Amino acid sequence: MAISESQLDTWSHQGSIQQSSNTYNSIKNTLEAAGTPYASKNYKVFLQGSYGNDTNIYAESDVDLVIRLDDCFYSDFSELNEGEKAAHKQAYSDAAYTHDDFKRDVLKTLTAQYGKDVKEGGKAIAISPNGNRRKADVIVAAQFRRYYKFKNESESSYTEGICFWNSAGERIANYPKQHSVNLTAKHQATNSWLKPMVRILKNMRSRCVDDGLLKAGVAPSYYLEGLLYNVPSNLFSTSYQTCFINAFNWLQEEAEKEKLVCANEQYYLLRDSTHTCWPKADGDAFINAAINLWNNW
Repeated sequence: MAISESQLDTWSHQGSIQQSSNTYNSIKNTLEAAGTPYASKNYKVFLQGSYGNDTNIYAESDVDLVIRLDDCFYSDFSELNEGEKAAHKQAYSDAAYTHDDFKRDVLKTLTAQYGKDVKEGGKAIAISPNGNRRKADVIVAAQFRRYYKFKNESESSYTEGICFWNSAGERIANYPKQHSVNLTAKHQATNSWLKPMVRILKNMRSRCVDDGLLKAGVAPSYYLEGLLYNVPSNLFSTSYQTCFINAFNWLQEEAEKEKLVCANEQYYLLRDSTHTCWPKADGDAFINAAINLWNNW
């Protein structure tokens, strides 16, 4: 039996907005305060993640922030030839204030404000919930450029994103601005069905975990957004039930899964052994669990 339209409608609703907004503004004000050790540097604070993309649900309304250092940048030269690499090295000198310095100063700033509620994690600085403040994760990043061409500073081609390092010292590059812009454009192209459907999938994921159909952590929200981003826009229509049936029939019967992309369109969605992609087995596990939940409701 299919999941009822009324249940899907309940699951489609957005989670906490006011508390999330208050949490974001409080942390943003702390990060942008005049007395921080990096106050004289060029940087930007902005949202990413579910709340930033309007896909947050009541069960998980964490606030994800990025603070990006813009006084330096890191690069991917894999598409450049040796001559272009040499030209780039000649054009730019090493930064005196690096990402490591910036992260140290941001951690110091947050700890001074929030004390023991601040914990440095593998990728982000976590701030525990307290009172009306929701849980938040702060990614300390630097500007990142994936180069495609470089002759000199005025003649170059690159895609701009962010990068940061995990606790193992591995660099992770991502593109939150492109993700957000593309997701919003897709939402508009689907006559505003996309983001409610993402919230439905997130609630289905939670139910699958509770029912033992799926292991926790297998289906991060970022990848669920990417999964639906690939579904043709014309398949979103009429009702939530129809949207789900059309989307999952397409994923199972027509989609070339190896060609699916993340919503930022910079990475493939389903790939193994990479920080930026969804392991294939995990993607299949979620799709199968969601179908199982649907068929046995």
